[in-house]
Amino acid sequence: MLMGIVTKNAIMLVDFAVEAMHGGVDRTTAIIEAGRKRARPITMTTIAMVAGMAPSALAFGAGGEFRSPMAIAIIGGLLVSTLLSLLFVPAFFTIMDDTGRVFFVAVRALLGRV
Repeated sequence: MLMGIVTKNAIMLVDFAVEAMHGGVDRTTAIIEAGRKRARPITMTTIAMVAGMAPSALAFGAGGEFRSPMAIAIIGGLLVSTLLSLLFVPAFFTIMDDTGRVFFVAVRALLGRV
């Protein structure tokens, strides 16, 4: 569940930036706009999940002490992954975009010689 939410957040950020880049916006502006426009839905998803897990984390109900550690781990994972999604994913996207461009230039140069 946690991995699905984190993956969805990253896909939303990268897809928004790629679509803006295809529309003619430069990469840096596209990444900043993606972060700005997608931060609210990402934060809202995190708040909803944390609020939903709070009763389990507080061990309410029968067998609550059994579910409490899992809920605490999910809440911590959501909070950390939200910060990483908004900071790490755009930085990694920039690095991978540069790497891809260098790779394609090298392949074109190599194929041009043959």
